Amino acid sequence: MVSTVEQTGSRPAAWGAVLSMALCVAMLIASEFMPVSLLTPMAAGLGATEGQTGQAISVSGLFAVLASLLITTAAGMLNRKGVLVAMTAFMLLSLVLVAAAPSFTVLMIGRAVLGICIGGFWALATAVIMRLVPAEDVPKALALMYGGQAIAAAFAAPIGSYLGGIFGWRAVFWALTPIVAVNLVWHLIALPSLPAQQRQDVRALFGLLKRPYFRRGLIACMLSWGSAFSMFTYLRPFLEQVTGVDVATLSALLLLLGCAGFIGTWAAGRFIKGNAAPFLKLPALVMGGATVGLLLLGHSVIATGLFMAIWGAMNTMFSVIWMTWMSQNADDAPEAAGSLMVAAIQASILLGAVLGGLLLDGISIRATFVGSVVLAIAALALIRDGRQMLKGS
Repeated sequence: MVSTVEQTGSRPAAWGAVLSMALCVAMLIASEFMPVSLLTPMAAGLGATEGQTGQAISVSGLFAVLASLLITTAAGMLNRKGVLVAMTAFMLLSLVLVAAAPSFTVLMIGRAVLGICIGGFWALATAVIMRLVPAEDVPKALALMYGGQAIAAAFAAPIGSYLGGIFGWRAVFWALTPIVAVNLVWHLIALPSLPAQQRQDVRALFGLLKRPYFRRGLIACMLSWGSAFSMFTYLRPFLEQVTGVDVATLSALLLLLGCAGFIGTWAAGRFIKGNAAPFLKLPALVMGGATVGLLLLGHSVIATGLFMAIWGAMNTMFSVIWMTWMSQNADDAPEAAGSLMVAAIQASILLGAVLGGLLLDGISIRATFVGSVVLAIAALALIRDGRQMLKGS
């Protein structure tokens, strides 16, 4: 068992705090994406269409973009421990609002509150990890924190769908509230005091954007994420229309994709060390390649499962690779860099989903996957060997 604090050099490594943040990540991912598996009963329960309910669910992404850009400035000189605790409290409030929502409007308010939590937490997360462990342990700590993403990705949707069918969709959200409450208390106990190191303002954001290497990296990151989510958002219609799976096979394939994330989490902690440049092209290369494989062999369930497992493993490495790059190349302004990275990722997820939807409605599901591949190729063309994304280039 890892002790909460172990001395490494002159800086204590607060692994208990890292684990607390990993649980928070798992709850964030579950809270954000659980409604996808409960869309139909939620719409029926609130007297809304599935399209309206889907829009209410996605409103969290819009507020996450805004919060990620504003939170480090709005927090001023507040202790970052208190800010993280407040973000977790927002998640708890969001779950209560959604679970008890008497109307469509209250559902949207609950999702907006969750968006604030998502944007605020992720904007600060990497900067906080950099203060919890020694520099050489940052990739390992990031992999551990993103292990919560793998757990949620693997189990949130199937468990939510199963429990929702038995107890109703509201019970699923109520079931998450005690876990988040425990996580909030764990934050209070495990997180050390994290005084603000300097006052953040919009000048820090613009200062980073003036750096050519960081600007190139940010664009490459957006292209990579846009590629991934223009495909992932519309994976179900592809599996239904091209692979021809039934509901049971669909659930099994999605579970396989999620469980493969554990391999990616292990690999990230094991292999991502030192200079991050050689790893930057891997997400676009591997996930784009898996998408090509689905386009060519998607009619085969076995081949589809293989490519989905490859995609799922790289999905959990994705965040670790790019946040490691950020921690190494914007270490003088980690909170401002975190704000920009989270805003870029959330915006690219939203735009990728819009692009994929336009291609799906206008042409076909295969066109959506081709669009994903095109974005991946653009990312690879910009990244090349990654050296132009490094500080000092």
